[in-house]
Amino acid sequence: MTSLPIEDALPALQAALTTHTQVVLEAPPGAGKTTRVPLALLDAPWRGDQRLIMLEPRRLAARAAAHFMARALGERIGERVGFRVRGDTQVSTRTRVEVVTEGVLTRMLLSDPTLDGYGAVLFDEFHERSMHADLGLALALETQQHLRPDLRLLIMSATLDGDRVAEWLGGTGPAAPVVRSDGRIFPVETYHRPPRPDERPEAAVARVVREALAAHEGDVLVFLPGMGEQRRVAERLAPDTLPGHVPVAVHVLHGSMPLSAQDAAIAPAPRGERKVVLATSIAETSLTIEGVRVVVDGGWSRLPRYDARAGLTRLHTVRVSRASATQRRGRAGRVAPGVCYRVWDAAEEHGLVPRTRPELLEADLAGLALTLAEAGVSDPATLRWLDVPPAGPFAQARELLTQLGALDATGRITPHGQAMVAEPTSPRLAHMVVRAKSQGLGALAAVLVELLEERAPLRQGHGPPPTDLRLPVEAIRGSALPRDASEEVGALLALAFPDRVAQRRPGGEPRFLLRNGTGAVVARGDALADAPYLAIAELEGTPPDYRVARAAPITLQEIQQDFGEQIVQGTVVEWHAASRSVRVTRRMTLGALVLDERQGGDGDPAQVRAVLLQEIARVGVAALPWGARGEQLRARLACLHAHRPDWPDVSDAALAATLEEWLAPHLDGVRSWRALEVLDFSEMLVAALPWTQRQAMDRLVPTHLEVPSGSRIALDYTDPMAPVLAVKLQEVFGWTRTPMILDGQLPVTLHLLSPAQRPVQVTRDLAGFWQSSYFEVRKELRGRYPRHPWPEDPLTAPATRRAKPRGT
Repeated sequence: MTSLPIEDALPALQAALTTHTQVVLEAPPGAGKTTRVPLALLDAPWRGDQRLIMLEPRRLAARAAAHFMARALGERIGERVGFRVRGDTQVSTRTRVEVVTEGVLTRMLLSDPTLDGYGAVLFDEFHERSMHADLGLALALETQQHLRPDLRLLIMSATLDGDRVAEWLGGTGPAAPVVRSDGRIFPVETYHRPPRPDERPEAAVARVVREALAAHEGDVLVFLPGMGEQRRVAERLAPDTLPGHVPVAVHVLHGSMPLSAQDAAIAPAPRGERKVVLATSIAETSLTIEGVRVVVDGGWSRLPRYDARAGLTRLHTVRVSRASATQRRGRAGRVAPGVCYRVWDAAEEHGLVPRTRPELLEADLAGLALTLAEAGVSDPATLRWLDVPPAGPFAQARELLTQLGALDATGRITPHGQAMVAEPTSPRLAHMVVRAKSQGLGALAAVLVELLEERAPLRQGHGPPPTDLRLPVEAIRGSALPRDASEEVGALLALAFPDRVAQRRPGGEPRFLLRNGTGAVVARGDALADAPYLAIAELEGTPPDYRVARAAPITLQEIQQDFGEQIVQGTVVEWHAASRSVRVTRRMTLGALVLDERQGGDGDPAQVRAVLLQEIARVGVAALPWGARGEQLRARLACLHAHRPDWPDVSDAALAATLEEWLAPHLDGVRSWRALEVLDFSEMLVAALPWTQRQAMDRLVPTHLEVPSGSRIALDYTDPMAPVLAVKLQEVFGWTRTPMILDGQLPVTLHLLSPAQRPVQVTRDLAGFWQSSYFEVRKELRGRYPRHPWPEDPLTAPATRRAKPRGT
């Protein structure tokens, strides 16, 4: 067996695990920790005859590591070394090292929290910080603390901050020991080949691959973010475009491929041939692809990010982290000196984030919440986490599980939730599968799971995948599905994505409103553009411009059948601006969707009154049809309040704040603004006054004053501090003193008018006017208005409202 750097650290690791139950191992890429450490621990005295579990993030790496260790022991898989991955288990009673994927470890901890028969759990590649790894460690720590203090936990990582993890493991006590190993044993040269101006990323990667094939020996491992980029690069690497005389086979490698195809991608190339492996981040860690001497790193990753506003997880293409770039580079130096081509400028490396954020902080937490509910944990903060699940997304996840029927009103897992747990897929799809089986649609549900998890082909030819999920279902219905299976696709999708049932908005554009209030569009001409309702499985883009990526039509009848208990039947009472009236609508809603509405009916009187008052408050009290009488009454009351604060405040703000008191009792039967116009608002204000104030008001603030001519002149209370009496000067001859209101406390401001009704004097001192200013006014106006009296002594002259007869 080839010597690897990790072997120098094995004595220290074995010593640490002898005296401690929690240990951190730092070993850079290529050190050999994945395949050497488990075998070295088989001889540990503390193990006895117990088994070891090693957690691998990916199925492909788990199977490959197990096969490698079995060959190193000269055995077949399933003897002393075996593996457990979804859909494939190779273990026996002799097995002592079990390589498992993350979901498998979680299930083992839930089925037997004591982990009876197991002596240690090894968390390989923990730096990837997948959600299942964080959950598995949290549950393992719980087991260690309460049930198995002898259980060993070994955290192995290539790029994680080991000291931080060690301190966290130690809690309030001493930090866990950290064992470190040297790095790779073969050097790797690094070259930068940024895209040329106007060169598409896939074209740049293909160009660099051809350069690498021409300049170096060995196979080439290419890192790309996803399947679409793999397909486009593969199309550019046609055999006749590749350099050299040796045949070159191009393989793709991603987690959605069948295991047989994955095995073919990592197998050595036949003698006399070379290969190019177009891989996603699945090939970053643990996995050794034999024959690889060259790495071409496109510099991008595709990571799940949870969009809390839309309530869904979407894949984002982001710049690779510095730690991931280091991991990828290390793939070239696993078994011999190698080279790494980075398809970006060297200066860009300063802007790379140090490491990828933990999945726990970015992704949908529904699966995590369901697993914790099965374990009886309602509050994740009761467990020990390196990073605690964020409270907001976790609450949203529990809300979704309740909507799916997986949790009851108290947050406990239901029998339906238990059935969902047994399905090896996400909670949404598990709910769909369980419900579909009860309806005899289990086969169709299984096909949809395959399509949605991208383990079955979606594309037709080389074009993009169809939006309408009925199309791929129809393409395969002849083999496993009944002829009418595609008609049920929408209803099943709605079970998995109840928050994404969508309704087409009115208008020509194919725009849809989702039940959760999010908007989305369908491309013009798409088969789904005219569907009244959709069940949407996947959205692309960013708000508010989400695009429907995968969906199927659903009928209103299916919505009512599947979500009948969640549909709200109600009467909506609202203000209708066009008719300026209260409109009553009987409405059937599912979240933000209005499934049916019909206008008519009287509505609840209290609701009608409340809507009317709300509209009045919105437009303002001043907009009410007060009429001249009402406006004058408000002005009189405002004058009273200004001088005697015990009288009510009738300002706009005060009346708006007390609509329920003075206006609401008079609105029975009123439903429109026109009906308000026949109300007597002055009577409403008077009715709100105490009896004593009603009796005193006319005395204190009279509407009119009688002047010496006998005329009754209206008082103007526009200025509450200075009420005005506008009267012709000739009508007040003989008035020696200024008139007073408020029981003689407030003098009236006199606007003395000319015969043409224009003010010639404004005064609150009438006696002073007669003694002084009158004579100037008389001198100025007697010639202009000769038919009107201008006596030398206005105090003794008779007051009159008439002009002198002609000829006098």
